[in-house]
Amino acid sequence: MSKKEKAQTIEDPVNQEETVETQTETQEEALSVEEQLQEDLAKEKDKFMRLFAEFENYKKRTTKERIDLFKTASEEVMVAMLPVLDDFERALMHIEEDKEAEELRKGVLLIYQKLITTLEQKGLKKIEITQGDPFNADDHEAITQIPAPSEDLKGKIIDVVEHGYKLGDKVIRFPKVVIGQA
Repeated sequence: MSKKEKAQTIEDPVNQEETVETQTETQEEALSVEEQLQEDLAKEKDKFMRLFAEFENYKKRTTKERIDLFKTASEEVMVAMLPVLDDFERALMHIEEDKEAEELRKGVLLIYQKLITTLEQKGLKKIEITQGDPFNADDHEAITQIPAPSEDLKGKIIDVVEHGYKLGDKVIRFPKVVIGQA
């Protein structure tokens, strides 16, 4: 303030009060602007945090979907190969009956084992079932029932018509079984 203004404020108490009120209003305005900026900053922080969390969830979800896709990407090929495996198993059973075709049996068995090994490396697993296992409708597909040859086989698996297979943890074909009638 200049000397003239100081002299006026000292001499004029009304003017002095107006100056104090003006300063107070300016401080209040400054505080309200500061408070407004704080509120805006808090809103923007909240918006940023929500957006960041949403993006993190998106990354996790897409990563999981990608992993699941890679695990089951070969499912179609595996399902298409299962009849070939069945044919190999039938061929091996018939060749074993023919004693003259020993060399042929060895060759077919070698190819079959190589195919099984390759498919197992890609995640295919045979579902192991033996005669006498209890039948479970969630795990087996019953294609027929026959009279049980003995009391202990009633309601249990008597024969496996087609083996079941899993790809990772997912069943891609349920085993087809014959069960004993109770």
